[in-house]
Amino acid sequence: MRLGWSNLAKLSGLLLASVCAWYLGYLFADIIPEDSMSSAIENIQRIGEKPVLKAPPPKRQKCDHWSPCSPGSYAYRVLSGGGKEKLAKICFEDELLISEQKGNVGRGINIAIVNYKTGKVISTEFFDMWEGDFSGPMTTFIKNAPQGSLLLMVTHDDGSSRLKDGAKKAIAELGSKEIWNLKFRSSWAFIAAKGFNLPDNIQKEKINHSENIKNRYNGWPAEIQIEGCIPVNLI
Repeated sequence: MRLGWSNLAKLSGLLLASVCAWYLGYLFADIIPEDSMSSAIENIQRIGEKPVLKAPPPKRQKCDHWSPCSPGSYAYRVLSGGGKEKLAKICFEDELLISEQKGNVGRGINIAIVNYKTGKVISTEFFDMWEGDFSGPMTTFIKNAPQGSLLLMVTHDDGSSRLKDGAKKAIAELGSKEIWNLKFRSSWAFIAAKGFNLPDNIQKEKINHSENIKNRYNGWPAEIQIEGCIPVNLI
């Protein structure tokens, strides 16, 4: 069967187009790097796939709270010591007032005094209740705290052995109920206001006693903490 001129022209054009396509493919393959080609192929394959949405990492809150305090309130967190290695911490408005990093934490009862109006620390101190007579100086320190201040207290190691009734009374007058129950190496945390009242619904005090069958550490109970938010318009 003879091909007509029209069919022959079509066949010649098809062959020419095939040769050109093969040559261009060879030329691009030689010019374009292999990794770019692979990347382009992968991108084409991903067309139509549903994008994977990743949740943003949780934002860190003041004093490591799980949820933020509302605007117009102070964040606080008071953490007792746990064993020999984990020292006590007091955080207020995301500032560590007492901590190992600051080098101002010690055995006994640790206290930070904060100006309620400004939210700034006035003074910090720790009082050894195992060695030496520091119950009297601690009582003076507490009584000298100015009106309109916050007092944040926490134990590390033992806070009871040399704690005298005068000091217990001064702390009880600030609202503590557990200070009379403090025992050898009890973990205790407390926050109080001087000259005004804190809301009833915030956590102010917690205690955990040393018991050999329950202690987390050798001779020490588990550390405890209290945390919360204090409105700034109480006075």
